[in-house]
Amino acid sequence: MDSNAAIEVRHLTRRFRQFVAVDDVSFDVRRGEIFGFLGSNGAGKSTTIRMLCGLLKPTSGSAIVGGIDVTRDPEGVKRRIGYMSQRFSLYELLTVDQNIRFFGGIYGLDDAKLGERRAFVVEMAGLTGRESTLARDLAGGWRQRLALGCAILHEPAILFLDEPTGGVDPLSRRQFWRLIDTLSQSGVSVLVTTHYLDEAERCHRVALIHAGRLAAIGTTSEVKRVFADRPILEIRADNPVEAMRQLDTFPEIEKTSLFGTAVHAVLRDSRVNAEDVGARLRAGGSHVLGIAPVAPSLEDVFLDVIDRVSDSGHSERAQRRESREGATASEPRERSGGGAPASERVGESAGPHERATASEPRERSGGGAPASERVGESEGRSPSEKK
Repeated sequence: MDSNAAIEVRHLTRRFRQFVAVDDVSFDVRRGEIFGFLGSNGAGKSTTIRMLCGLLKPTSGSAIVGGIDVTRDPEGVKRRIGYMSQRFSLYELLTVDQNIRFFGGIYGLDDAKLGERRAFVVEMAGLTGRESTLARDLAGGWRQRLALGCAILHEPAILFLDEPTGGVDPLSRRQFWRLIDTLSQSGVSVLVTTHYLDEAERCHRVALIHAGRLAAIGTTSEVKRVFADRPILEIRADNPVEAMRQLDTFPEIEKTSLFGTAVHAVLRDSRVNAEDVGARLRAGGSHVLGIAPVAPSLEDVFLDVIDRVSDSGHSERAQRRESREGATASEPRERSGGGAPASERVGESAGPHERATASEPRERSGGGAPASERVGESEGRSPSEKK
């Protein structure tokens, strides 16, 4: 393991039956780094964090967190990390002070250490004078800061934050991120998932995940280089939707998207002149208020990544479908050659268990029970009894 890496992930995969939630993901998080994990809902962010925290066993691949293998010693990982979920994770019917003392006991802090850390959390969260307030009666920002404080009571070197600012007002979000910056400066490694792209700008590095796959990784400046040869024009018009419809017909425009009240148009070639594009829009009836090149934002990068990964996924699915169709078409010819059918020959190289497992997906899709279950149903006895 890299001595400077707090987290090292290699080919991490998690399947839920036929659904692949996390697909061959690899990355590192350095000591003291704020690492942003970006993606839309359902992209695989929370599943990845659950595996790294030892809460969910990976299907394949490896993850080393704080020098510990999450598959071999998940309990050891839990003792070395702090974790804050996307939902308020404290006990709402306990007071601020009771929550702090409860989690201090779980982490095994002695009275002296707990007293020291309790004072730190109360001050850090801005809860001085509110120690006897029930957690459920706190405003959203205070609740989140209290949850963060309880997650770092034991002073972990690695902190996982799963969408920690969801549903929190902008001012509270800003205050929360100041706390994250302070933790990073003290040497704590922070892996934070978010779908707020303005928050991602504050991370040292970001990884973009879509449909379970890691699509881009690097500093915000590095991931924006995807547009190095494809400038972006920002067009402001009276009717942005109509302007976008027109732009989509221009051969020099790769794609468009609404960006607030403006339209962002990605050019296929850096030699395209912005004024020429504006003139063509005006000739087509659009009232253009302004048009100029703009620097790409993380939102532009995110949308571009989604488009590329989706196109790649469609292509792979089409290839798999063609491969299956080709195999099906060749099967009669193989049988006519005098050998056993392809489906039977596969079974020759595997044991009875593997043959049953290989056949189950097709049989299950038909709505019935797996073959291994139906064997017993048909005669009510074991294979040896049938013989």
